[in-house]
Amino acid sequence: MDKVMRLASEKGVVIFTKSSCCLCYAVNILFQELGVNPVVHEIDHDPEGREMEKALLRLGCTAPVPAVFIGGKLRGSTNEIMSLHLSGSLTQMLKPYQALS
Repeated sequence: MDKVMRLASEKGVVIFTKSSCCLCYAVNILFQELGVNPVVHEIDHDPEGREMEKALLRLGCTAPVPAVFIGGKLRGSTNEIMSLHLSGSLTQMLKPYQALS
């Protein structure tokens, strides 16, 4: 749990993923299209990946990946992120983290 929280708060936008997950890829592309370059941690390439996956579930993720943190706070997985995007809330949350054009 400590490792997940430490990594999640290192940068403004952090996504925990698995390399073979198509939803993780889609969420990552969404953030890039919104002008944000998230830090991506592929937990299937981390020796502590299984423990990190369990920690993400204990934190309240409906699915262990993708797990999106914005400003150090868990914002959810694919369903929650897409709902925020469709409502327009995601863009507002990401404003401080968007790359300068």
